[in-house]
Amino acid sequence: MKKVLVTGGCGLIGQHICSGLLKKGFSVIAVDAEEGFYNTGKLNYSFIKSHITDKNTYSEIFENNEIDIVIHAACTVDNDLGPIVTEKEISDSKACDKFIYRYAMTTDTVKKFILISTDRVYEFPKTREPIREDADIKITSNYAALKYESEKALISEMQHHKDIMVCITRVSPVYTFNFVDNLVAKLTDPKDGSKFVYGKGQYGFQFCCVHNLVDFVLCFAKNAEDMQYAGIYNVCDKLPTTAAEIISFMRENHSLGAVLQRTGGGGALSKIKGIFGAGKEEKTNYRYLDMSKLENNNLLDNTKAKKLVNFRWDIHNTK
Repeated sequence: MKKVLVTGGCGLIGQHICSGLLKKGFSVIAVDAEEGFYNTGKLNYSFIKSHITDKNTYSEIFENNEIDIVIHAACTVDNDLGPIVTEKEISDSKACDKFIYRYAMTTDTVKKFILISTDRVYEFPKTREPIREDADIKITSNYAALKYESEKALISEMQHHKDIMVCITRVSPVYTFNFVDNLVAKLTDPKDGSKFVYGKGQYGFQFCCVHNLVDFVLCFAKNAEDMQYAGIYNVCDKLPTTAAEIISFMRENHSLGAVLQRTGGGGALSKIKGIFGAGKEEKTNYRYLDMSKLENNNLLDNTKAKKLVNFRWDIHNTK
């Protein structure tokens, strides 16, 4: 039975990853600052309470266990961090990355390392061309900066340990049936918090159902057999989710309240923002809605990831 260490193992993303691993026959060690109870009591599951910067705890974990796979989901928005990423959280992430990568890469047992990153590291183009893994990078938020530094540190460390299969997943904003914060944010005016839609809401946003992310992680952990699978992967739903679909989903399954209908698109707003520049809120809030990008419908190209898994979940069948 292979043993997997999951950092951030009790967050929204981490708990579902742990659950999926257990169902697939892995033994799981979940580490987090606070205990969650999603997997408590399950066979082959253990929890260790530790702050992400506690180097000694992680040292003991690697010394006392033969870890086969590390899944680094800590320091992730919707997992351990809130939508406002602070300078301290950026600093803590850098510190933990350094020793976790070193421990994992210098042990004799770890064969795979999976980092949960974000699609926010990309420069979203003005065209509707899909964004591929080799697209331009443009860091415009604290969270993107945090995750891109994590990526670079991992790539740097793996240069000295090329026998370990490293996977970096650039994930779109996640959701489940009950976790809808990222969905609703796309209907929320950042200035006054009101809900709105342009026209009939037929413009879309790229999201990732948590269960699609879990399916990909499980397939990589179980089926990636050689170094040709190492690299960066875009992980997201097959199709963008439209504003109209979000409204229908929320009204059928949750509460939403009034949604104002507006005419036109984001072009004029884009020009205004170009004059005055982005404010502090946009730089720090993960869920900030950039009005100038509403009509872009930018997609992630997940062709590479689909070689491992079929992304079967979306807003219509999520659980």
